[in-house]
Amino acid sequence: MTQLLISIINKKGAKRESYGVMSGIVGIICNLVLSVFKFIVGNLSGSISVTADALNNLSDMASNSVTIAGTKLASKPVDKEHPFGHGRLEYISALAVSGLILVMGFELAKSSIEKIIHPETLDFSIVYIIVLGTSILVKLWMAYFNNKLYKISDNINLKTVKQDSLNDCLATLATIIALSVTHIWGIKWFDGAIGLAVSVIILLSGIDITKDIVGRLLGRPPKKELVDEIENEITKPDIIIGVHDLIVHDYGPGRIIASAHAEVPADTNIVTVHDVIDNVEQTIADKYNIMISLHTDPIEINDDEVNKYKALAEEIIHSYNSEFTFHDFRVVKGETHTNLVFDLIIPFDKEDKAKINADLVSLFAQRDKKLVAVIKIEHSYI
Repeated sequence: MTQLLISIINKKGAKRESYGVMSGIVGIICNLVLSVFKFIVGNLSGSISVTADALNNLSDMASNSVTIAGTKLASKPVDKEHPFGHGRLEYISALAVSGLILVMGFELAKSSIEKIIHPETLDFSIVYIIVLGTSILVKLWMAYFNNKLYKISDNINLKTVKQDSLNDCLATLATIIALSVTHIWGIKWFDGAIGLAVSVIILLSGIDITKDIVGRLLGRPPKKELVDEIENEITKPDIIIGVHDLIVHDYGPGRIIASAHAEVPADTNIVTVHDVIDNVEQTIADKYNIMISLHTDPIEINDDEVNKYKALAEEIIHSYNSEFTFHDFRVVKGETHTNLVFDLIIPFDKEDKAKINADLVSLFAQRDKKLVAVIKIEHSYI
């Protein structure tokens, strides 16, 4: 069934949007079928619990509707008010679904605590057990199906729907276990205890997904593989000898904008450099669907004195901390002293910039009293 549905998407062009819509439609159908099934069984058997569970499946359809709406809105083209597109709406819709997961966990914890304090006698029914077992099987398949689509499309909505389905399975399984334990051993408080344990798992999963989505909204470093590929693409032309200050902005799926400084020999013809830079930008746009703007950074490579000071800077900095890197190195000579100007990149866990600056300035002065290190300390964006 899973492969059949995926093949239907592929026949229609396999757009990223199609996976989110398919997930929502399948979810609505499955929850509607479960709801009708439980209503019928509940009415025929007179079980209020089964009928109440049917209403829960109707509420699950809201998550599927949010998935469809979020995916459709996120795929809208750019317009005057939103020149960077609407891709982040996918994250916002996923945040709404993760909110529903947190609400579900909170409500389950609340009712479970009440049942521990005031335990109730549960009505055991083989019909109810069969209905709940059927629900688990359907929800397990929905989780598997959405996980498949998520791996193909990287649509965060599908990850949240998958987790929502797994949480439903856990809650339903807990109900079956509680019914069985209470029926066999008469332990009334067990229903509340196992419900509380499941609520903690659901809340933790909701928090984990929420953190992932909020991280995407706030902006996260790009994947190392993508960084390596972009940097390799930039430095392919022989004329570009290095790259730094790469920044990647994620405006939602399919809308990535980047910038970087491309290092070129200072004595290179500017027209030649411009032509090479244009070609690199176009190649990255075509190959990775990333709009990138490259800034040309002239590097002095044929001046022996500059090279000497640069080698000295590399030795001092790496002996101080091998994790530090530097770029934009310049030598500014004066009558009484020589300024060595450069940008220093340090890890985020190194927060005392004032101390690092003072230490390095002192180390340069120890080598030569006329040397003054003028350092701009910053963190990497990748």
